[in-house]
Amino acid sequence: MHYRSILTFLLIIVFSAKNIAQTGNISTGLKGTIKTQKGDPLPFTAIVVKGTEIGTISNEEGKYQLDLKPGYYEVIFQYLGFKTGLKSITIENKMETFDLTMEEQAYNLGEVRIGNKGEDPAYTIMRRAIAKSRYHFLQVESYTAKAYSKSSFVITDLPLEFLYKKELKEIEKETNFKKGVPILNESVSEVTFRQPNTYKQRVIAARNSQDKNFASANQYFLTSFYQPEVVKAVSPLSPRAFTYYKFEYQGSFIENGVEINKIKVTPRSYGEGVYKGTIYITENLWSIYSLNLQTVNTGFNIDIKQVYSPIQGVWMPINQQFHINGGIYGIKGKGDLVISQTFSKLKINPAFQADITVVDGKKEKEEAKKIGLSNREIKSQQLDELVSKQKEFSAKNLKKLMKEYEKQDLKKKEEKGEDIDLNFSRNDSTSVDSLANLRSMAFWDSIRTVPLTVAEVKSYTRLDSLVIINEGTQTQRDSLKISKSDTTKNKNGGPGFLGDLLTGHTFRLGKKSPWQLEYVSPLYGLQVNTVEGWVLNGGGFKLKYIKGVQKKNLDQLEISNNGIKRTTYRDQGSWTFSGLTRYSFAREKLFATGGIDYNWKRNVINFSGGKTVSQFNPENPMHPILNSLTTLFLEQNFIKIYEKNFVRLDFKTDQKNEHFELRANIEYADRSALQNRNNTNPYRWIDWKKRTFTSNIPFNEELSEESGVTSFEMQPHQALTIGLSAYYKPWQKYRTKKGKTTFYEDDSPKISAAYRKGINNAFGSEVDFDFVQVGISHGFDTGIRSKLSYKIAAGAFLNDNAVQFPDYQHFAGNQFFFQYGDPVGTFRMLDYYRYSTAKRFVEAHALAELRKFLLTQITWFRIMGIKENFFAHYLATPDSNNYGELGYALDVGIRFPFRVEVANSFEGFKYKNTVFRIGTTMNFSFGKK
Repeated sequence: MHYRSILTFLLIIVFSAKNIAQTGNISTGLKGTIKTQKGDPLPFTAIVVKGTEIGTISNEEGKYQLDLKPGYYEVIFQYLGFKTGLKSITIENKMETFDLTMEEQAYNLGEVRIGNKGEDPAYTIMRRAIAKSRYHFLQVESYTAKAYSKSSFVITDLPLEFLYKKELKEIEKETNFKKGVPILNESVSEVTFRQPNTYKQRVIAARNSQDKNFASANQYFLTSFYQPEVVKAVSPLSPRAFTYYKFEYQGSFIENGVEINKIKVTPRSYGEGVYKGTIYITENLWSIYSLNLQTVNTGFNIDIKQVYSPIQGVWMPINQQFHINGGIYGIKGKGDLVISQTFSKLKINPAFQADITVVDGKKEKEEAKKIGLSNREIKSQQLDELVSKQKEFSAKNLKKLMKEYEKQDLKKKEEKGEDIDLNFSRNDSTSVDSLANLRSMAFWDSIRTVPLTVAEVKSYTRLDSLVIINEGTQTQRDSLKISKSDTTKNKNGGPGFLGDLLTGHTFRLGKKSPWQLEYVSPLYGLQVNTVEGWVLNGGGFKLKYIKGVQKKNLDQLEISNNGIKRTTYRDQGSWTFSGLTRYSFAREKLFATGGIDYNWKRNVINFSGGKTVSQFNPENPMHPILNSLTTLFLEQNFIKIYEKNFVRLDFKTDQKNEHFELRANIEYADRSALQNRNNTNPYRWIDWKKRTFTSNIPFNEELSEESGVTSFEMQPHQALTIGLSAYYKPWQKYRTKKGKTTFYEDDSPKISAAYRKGINNAFGSEVDFDFVQVGISHGFDTGIRSKLSYKIAAGAFLNDNAVQFPDYQHFAGNQFFFQYGDPVGTFRMLDYYRYSTAKRFVEAHALAELRKFLLTQITWFRIMGIKENFFAHYLATPDSNNYGELGYALDVGIRFPFRVEVANSFEGFKYKNTVFRIGTTMNFSFGKK
């Protein structure tokens, strides 16, 4: 069922592993409970052994355990908003107990007067911290860390649960999932980081209470608030922070001789894409001490906490927490994700000295002028040279220095042929120790740095019982008094011969054979139109041959009980031979088409031919299935079709992520017009009194008769046409690794060009035209969750001696209340064929997506992820009279993939009409080419 699919999807996001090996158990160390002065437990308190790489965190009940060898230790306890605790203790040959009551941190406002006419001191603190954020981000050249992570996710509510109780019971038996019972995942990894973006993880151990087939990774936790964006939200340390946040100084405190400033972070408008909460900044260093920030994303509230500790003079995150709760589509849940890190082998970039001073140019103008650097001085010197000469920099100069340093570093790497990444995206790789998923409970008791809660112990116990049920001996099963699962079901059950006949089937011609035969059912192409009546389209066979033996390459992720392995298969090319049919019941005609496809690498050649029907616009602006629905229920027949016998050759080559594409085609076709059936009543299930089916002859202004309400019918003719089209993204971001360049998917400017020609007097061809078109499309962010996209195109028939209607330039119109496809380049109200032209045209489209404008001034709309859209469309042809559209939409695609639109049309810059549309936020073609 649909709900079962959703549940399964939710469950597989929490990875899992086996646990059947053994190791020793350390019985000496320190354990206890951490509470507030009110007696409440302090969950996820960071605990570090001073001068070592040993650390842990407390669990949700405030309990902790440190496994230590006998000796003297100083243990530090850190929790946001509380005074740091220190315990000096000598461990003997037993587990010592130390319960700690932590005091709330007292803050000193000093001589600061909040609320006077002067600027809040938080702003000068944040200007310095923001100026130095990139400095801190690049300061650590590399490190190795041992990371313990634990996630706990609970489904708290399910919609219409009574409809699938039986399926829930089966899932519980098979996967240990039950509403209200936590799904646990633990892993211990060795993480190696290297600038600018390389994270390598070796999973030492992994365990999960829900399943036992996968290993876990920690890359989702290893995030830095020194980056401009974190989890698709603006960081308070982003260069754009003052646009999105207000800051308030809430005092300071001294810890180990370091002054810590508490800053309240308040978004100017809360919702998706921004944080609220508190960030603690160290005085003079202007680095993060700790933070507690909240945001919302896709219907979930996310609480992020980070605690930092000085490692070799650099404040590093030793404890990170993600607490999530909320729901989507009626499914509600909550989860805790925690990672505790202990660092070693920390290497500092020698160019980034920690003792530089940042001067706030807004508050200390004279001092900033004295130490100011010109652009020439910044660009002509190396960063380490400048730092050695000068210890003070203005915030403005420091930002420029960081940009120039990264430019110079990128240039050096390019000259040396090293790997580069213009998008600075993370480069994660994961390997799994051969014993990672073969660890016993004894091993976990020795290596786990966070004690399990009572509920978590129960969850693991349920899994152990499940393992016995599925894999244990008969004695073990009997001891649990568990009966075998139902075996009366047909495990090899399937749709059978009749089902295959109706739905299609693929036959493999031998286990190792490169050939396979696919039967395509005609039922998937069942449709109705006013020309052919009921139609079965697309039924037939496809014979596929995969050339050669598949060879392995590095690209695909394979996760199994034996660990994680990345493999792909080099494309050796494939052939496809197809024979498909189209049968019209009303015309009692059977058409057939055939084709041969050859694919290799990113190239495709297709040869096809036969007899079929086509829409006049080859881009298929209306899908036949949607047209069938409007025909039967709304008495509206939108598609207009003609018949053709044809032979065609197509070629396409491209580069991944739309960097470049080239298409070429040549077609010879015998075309003829088609008329509606004399009696169309059987295809109208609801009689709309004010509606009637329209003619299959498309109305077009350039082909209209004297009456101005009908157009001339296309006469039978032959056409030999060729076409060339290409697009290119010259400014697309890319990465280079081991000499190989790959491009990122983005909305950088895409430049396109196309040429079509009709060849006269060749094989009886009666068309004669030359058409050229150029265009550009581009999208760019105007703010967090705000974007502006546009498309502009222009074209003309340089030669229009003989242009038939299928060869006209057609446009992406729409007359249906449901709007789908490209939301930028599709008109909302334009007739599909009225302004199609054989002369010249200019069209322009723009879509502005706004996080905050009118209704989204209300916080609830932003929390729900709703955006407001404004769109504009314009078309100029010799007969379009400056056709235009202006519209407004509410995009609710975060929770539901829909947008509600209102559009207004204009002709001659005068208002004509208003319509409402329901659209999808998913850009799928649904039959469009």
